Formats: sequence, structure tokens, C-alpha cells
Amino acid sequence: MKKLLFLILTIAGGIVPAQADKLTLEDISRGVYAAKGIYGVRPLMDGERYARMDGKQITAYSFRTGEQTDVLFDVKNTKGDTHIEAFSDYIMSPDEKTILIQTNRKAIYRHSATATYYIYHVQNRTLTPLSDGGPQEVPAFSKDGTMVAFVRDNNLFLVKLLFGNAEVQVTKDGTFNEIINGKPDWVNEEEFSFNRAFDFNADGTMLAWIRYDEKAVPQYSFPLYRGGFPARDEFAAYPGAYTYKYPMAGAQNSTVTVHSYDIKSHRIQQMKLPLDKDGYVPRIQFTSDPEKLLVLTQNRHQDRLDIYAANPRSTECKLIVRDQVQPYITEEPYKNLQMLEGGFVLMSERSGFNHLYLYDLNGTMKRQLTSGNFVVTNFYGYDAKTGETFFASNEPGPQYKAVYRADAKGRVTCLTPDKGTNSAIFSRSFKYFMNTFSNVSTPPVITLCDAKGKTLKTLEDNQSLKFKVQSSKLPAPEFFSFKTGEGVELNGYMVKPADFDASKKYPVIMYQYSGPGSQQVLDQWNVGNMGGCMLERYLTQQGFICVCVDGRGTGGRGAQFEKQTYQNLGLLEAKDQVETALYVGSLPYVDKDHIGIWGWSYGGFMTLMSMTEGRGVFYAGVAVAPVTNYRFYDSVYTERFMRTPQENPKGYDCNPMSRAAQLHGDLLICHGTADDNVHYRNTAELTEALVQADKPFMQLIYPNRNHSIYGGNTRLHLYRSLVRWFQEHRKE
Repeated sequence: MKKLLFLILTIAGGIVPAQADKLTLEDISRGVYAAKGIYGVRPLMDGERYARMDGKQITAYSFRTGEQTDVLFDVKNTKGDTHIEAFSDYIMSPDEKTILIQTNRKAIYRHSATATYYIYHVQNRTLTPLSDGGPQEVPAFSKDGTMVAFVRDNNLFLVKLLFGNAEVQVTKDGTFNEIINGKPDWVNEEEFSFNRAFDFNADGTMLAWIRYDEKAVPQYSFPLYRGGFPARDEFAAYPGAYTYKYPMAGAQNSTVTVHSYDIKSHRIQQMKLPLDKDGYVPRIQFTSDPEKLLVLTQNRHQDRLDIYAANPRSTECKLIVRDQVQPYITEEPYKNLQMLEGGFVLMSERSGFNHLYLYDLNGTMKRQLTSGNFVVTNFYGYDAKTGETFFASNEPGPQYKAVYRADAKGRVTCLTPDKGTNSAIFSRSFKYFMNTFSNVSTPPVITLCDAKGKTLKTLEDNQSLKFKVQSSKLPAPEFFSFKTGEGVELNGYMVKPADFDASKKYPVIMYQYSGPGSQQVLDQWNVGNMGGCMLERYLTQQGFICVCVDGRGTGGRGAQFEKQTYQNLGLLEAKDQVETALYVGSLPYVDKDHIGIWGWSYGGFMTLMSMTEGRGVFYAGVAVAPVTNYRFYDSVYTERFMRTPQENPKGYDCNPMSRAAQLHGDLLICHGTADDNVHYRNTAELTEALVQADKPFMQLIYPNRNHSIYGGNTRLHLYRSLVRWFQEHRKE
């Protein structure tokens, strides 16, 4: 009644009320529809509590009750001459007596950053700088918490907390664009997804690290302008440039070696690692045995994973595990490797699906921990006392994820029965876990659960966001599947306008990524773009239907489905997007003459491949930061799926540039000039090919923006331009 009275009064007074049910790109981009979360969660060693942060405090909470038990750090309650106003992250020592407080973080690449760290002693509340020599990178505690190692200016340093924070420079040969100690070079960081390449042994007597010699790696440069948000005043008169080592497909990679440092004697040695000349070392990690360092290596084709047990003192290396998976091995074994007392757990696709395998320190496989025709997506831990394994998998279906417990006999129990996407953080004792659940119609719900899956407390249910979405009558994605003309069954989702009328004809915008092992069709809140499918929901208010389909080569359906695009990136994926357009165009409520497509990064590449596939089904497309020829992209990623250009020239020749004359539809290309990942060169070379093919197109360039294209109003401008492109060309 109050709403009705307000409406009558405003109309009578000549005031047009704001439409609460209409999304705006401004609201979406500034986070009006962002879900709340809980950040900086770290399980504590007592097995009963966890810590979390808010930028001012680190507080401890009970896993059982969710109640606060302690304040571990408070910026307003420290002793000494050092004080800070806020912090961005923290690292706890293994004994939890000391905390590294991160401030002044400045990103370098995707996983790397410099920062100023402070040492906080919990008992006496003193705060002191970790080092006075300049910002640090990737600090880590020794296992007993008495030392911290970090990287600065490509060199490894050691701080001894028991000796007045005495600082020792371990390496001295680190040089920008030449030698890197203790952290990966650009391509290893980007494609093996890690930023720290050193580790302490179990008794704190040795330090080991990976050394990257990138002197022979070709350099790449891109221009830097003054720009804005932030402005680079040093380039106000003349542009500058950033130059770094970037090995493209088939080019020279860094030469990689593994070294050890005896902390007492200061002796440095190189491990006698039988690594291929052009091989990789994606990870090193000390075991529970101080004399055993696990060194994971790969050949350049990335179809063989070797695990060596290296003795940091004798430097001898013994091969203990060899995992060969054709035609290539994904990143999952490195990202999910976990050390145990007397052993380790390895993830492998050797059965055709990602599963977990338990090994002892001699490399003997004790047993397979999980099995079945489904994909294990996360490994949370193995309880050696009970023989239980805790993990997440998509056993309910490719678009779902649930959390499970497998007992010592292999019997599996689902701990999260709600269908959608679940993600867990377990206590150290495995007695409790914090679960985050969502699906396409439910924003994240964060709960505390016991080991049987019983909900003990709800910490955040995002009810206000859910009410806002429901009261605005925003449509939710609907899942569907269909078979292509080649008989391949594909999964997708569709978002229809809230006032959908099946008797009308709607234009369609297809969004996809399509990269190897990726998934966009997932039953989770953050499906689609801008959180909660908000861009897609906005587009439905402009009269579009939005569609997304995962084609061949995407993940969640096992190795056979995922790896059939090997050596031919883009070919089958583009066929599947065209088949999607043909299927959608056959629906009675779709305007088959106005189906558009867009994507970012690999999705940009796929937009171009789909618009040049030969069957002219797309009236318009937007390619954001696209690869246009995989000869221009980095060695590790590209060769994993394509081998080298020298070995596979035919596969590389199938690209948007070579197919420029086949372009059909109105094309907009968007790119940042400071994209260190997919260089602007990709767009520059494609535009020349399109010009010479006499094909019309438009391009939108963002100065100083990287692969994510953000800063100030940049992301808003990009999405507004994307929407207008599809709107304006629909009218033609």
C-alpha cells in the first residue's frame, strides 16, 4: 500500500519515479550488486579456530560456534615506534607466534607483487619492519618460525628473527631481465600459477630455490603513456616503454636450475638434476624429511611429469615418480600437490579424469584415494590418523561442485547436499569446515559445518542482495543442452528477459571463453559477467536473450572431451559456437538474423575464429584482448596444446589472421596497450590483415591498460561500448 501511495503521489506531482527494477551499467560496475564475503581466512593450528581479516584487524573465531575468540592483530594496538594505518594481507608463522603484515602492495604481474612487510610478535604486540632495504616479494617463514626468506631485486634474502632480525643476502647474481632467484620468470608465473620458488627444509637448516637464467630469452617491449588513473607524469612529454623477457611459442625459454643454501655454513650448491635442456621445474617443495626436497619437472612437450627426491646436501637427485599423460598434463598436479608426514598426495589425469593418489617419500604409491568418471576439482587434505580424504568434485554433473569425504576403505560421503557450487576451507583437525555455497539464483551462503556436513552456523547469507535481485525481477540463467550437427552434446545456459514472450522474436548475444579445460557453464552465482550474471541480466533489459555454451575442449567432462582440440586450437571450438548459433536460431522465439558473439582473451580469439568459420551466422561480434595468432603467444601455454610452430605449422596457420577474408558480421576489437599477457600486437597485426582483406571493422584502444582493462571508468566504458555495438548494429 505504501508503494502504491508513493506511486500515486509522485505521478500526481509530475515526478517520474526511479525504476527500481532497471539495472544500470554504472551500478553494476561500482559494486551495487556485489556479494558479501569473508576474507583472509586461515585455519589455526589448534584445529578449533580460524583467523580472518578486515584490513584493520586479524581476529580469531571458533569453527564450532562462529563466535570471536580473540584479536590476533590490531593496527591501533601495537607497541614500538612502528605504526601502520591498514594492511592488505598477512602470513602466519607455523607456530602462530609471529605474523607478517603486508602493506603498500604493488602488483607486478598476475600472481606477483612487491610490498612492505612488518613482523608482528603476537605475545608482546611489537611491530617492526621485516627489512629496511626496500620492498619485498613472496616472504615465507621457516618451519620453526624463527626465520623469514624473501626476494628483492631478483635475489634471495634471509632474516633471522632470533638474532635481532639480522639480514643475510643469500644470492648476489640477480639482475632484471637476466637472472632471477627464488621467484619465477613471467611465463612460469603466468602458466604454472605460482609466485614463490623457494622453500625451507623441515629442520630449518637448509633453503632451496629455483634459479632462472633468462638472458637468452627474447625481449618484448610495449609503450607507456602519461594516461590517467593513475597518471604517469614521467611520460608527460615523451612516451616511455616497458621491456621484459617473454618467450613466444618455439622461442628460447629460461634455463632453469635448482640450488640449496646451508644456513649455518652459507654454502651454495646446485642440484644434480637430470632435467631436459629445455625442460621446466613447475614446483619444488621440501618433505617432512629434512634431507628430501621434491623437485617436479616437465619436458617441453608437457606430457611427462617427473618427481625427483633431491638431497640438498649431497645434491644427488633420484627419480621417484613418473606420470605420463597423453597428449599433455594440465596444471592441476602442481596446484594440488600436498605434503604429508612421510608422504605426499598427487593429482593425476592418468585414468582419464582428475583423481588423487597417495605416495610415500620413496615414490611408492600406497593407494588411489578417489576414483570414478568425474573430475576432482579441489583437494582439501588427507587425515593420516583416520585415512580420510577431503576433496571437491563434479560428480553430480559437469556444472556442479560438491564437497566430499572418502574414508580409508574408499567409501564416499557427500558433505554438501545442496545442488550448485560448494567450496570448503577445512580446520586443521578436519573436524569442521567453512563452506561457501551458491547457484545461479542464490548469492553466496557461507556456513560453518561439522565433519558430517551438518550446518553449525550461517555466517553470511547475502539475503539483502538476494532480495534486491528478486524484488527487481531479474531473470536467472536456465540450463539447457543440445546436440550439434556432428552429434556432440553440449551444455549451456540461457538468460531470457523477465517479461519474456514466446510469441516474439528476440536477438541473441552469445558469450563464451572456450579455452582448454575452462568452464563457463557452471551452477554458481558468479556465472557470466560482472558477478551474478549482471551484465547478461542488463542485456535482457535491453531486449536481448543471452546464451553461453561450453564447446569441445572445455573442462569438467574428462580428458577425452577436453583434449580433442590438441594441436588445432580454435578449430573445433569455433564449429561448436557456430553450431550453437544455428541451434539457438532454430528456436521459435529467436531472431536468427541477429545473433551476436563476444569473448575476452581466449574468448576473444574464439569470437574471431567463430566469425571467420565460414558459415555467416553472426551479425556482430566483440573481441576483447584476443590472441590472433598463437605464434604471438607464450611458449608454455601454447606448446602445451599446440607443440611448437616448427613441429605443427598447419595447426598454427589456422588463425583469425589467415581467415581474415572470411570475416562475416560487424566486428569491434578492444585491447589495452600495456597488456603483458596477450600483447596489443595481436590486434595490430589482425587489423592490418583485415584492412588488406578489405573487411570493415572498428577497434577500441585503452592506453596503459593491462589484460584486465580496468582503472577509473575504463571497465564501465568498455562494457558500455560493447552493449552499444550490439544495439546499434542490430538496427542496421
